[in-house]
Amino acid sequence: MYYNDDQDRSMFEGPGGISSLRKATKSNPRNLPCPTCGEANRLTPKDVHLGYQCDQCADMTEAGELEY
Repeated sequence: MYYNDDQDRSMFEGPGGISSLRKATKSNPRNLPCPTCGEANRLTPKDVHLGYQCDQCADMTEAGELEY
């Protein structure tokens, strides 16, 4: 999904990129493991609430390299 300049993406980790992960903040730290690969400190509580996986796993899943 691409965003135009009028859309606020400041809540995202990489506001100019393609990641859907939320920005780590004091109240939303990146301190939780990815449910797919199990790597520590990949997701914030908001990411987990939204049912996300880490960017690497998401990229691999979209490319058909990872099934779960």
